[in-house]
Amino acid sequence: MFEEKQLNEIVDILGKTNNNTKIYLGCDSVVQNIKDKKKRARYATVAIIHLNGNNGCRIFSNISYENEYDEKPNRPKLRMMNEVMKVCNLYLQLEQLIDDFDIEIHLDISKDPKNGSNCAASEAAGYVLGLTGIDPKLKPDSFAASVGADRVTNKYEVTFGKRMEDQC
Repeated sequence: MFEEKQLNEIVDILGKTNNNTKIYLGCDSVVQNIKDKKKRARYATVAIIHLNGNNGCRIFSNISYENEYDEKPNRPKLRMMNEVMKVCNLYLQLEQLIDDFDIEIHLDISKDPKNGSNCAASEAAGYVLGLTGIDPKLKPDSFAASVGADRVTNKYEVTFGKRMEDQC
């Protein structure tokens, strides 16, 4: 998921912070139309490090692409579960590096039945809790996914390790 260069910078940053530092993980996606009526999803998976609880934050990101197979675009369950899988994979990749810090996993999934992403809410929350032991945050409390990863997936340029306030 994250490249070695990104992992090394995360280790370096965390080595300079105190125990008030919090880490937020999230993923978001957007569907793109490609040739022959096929679609693909662009996924952005992010780790946001809130430095010392009051010194700004750094955002690290990974972009990936996969074919989109959801038959009901207004109920994108497969895509939502792919987001969940990607954020859990990121957690597993970083787990030993971030174990000493408060960690939140944010899902860009709504609890409100009026929203299409709701079709995956209970499965997604159970998957994250079972795999990581962390109770995930869902919309509207999931800023790492619904704001941080959303900015990356919608092609705002975010370079790894750049300060979040420089991106806003």
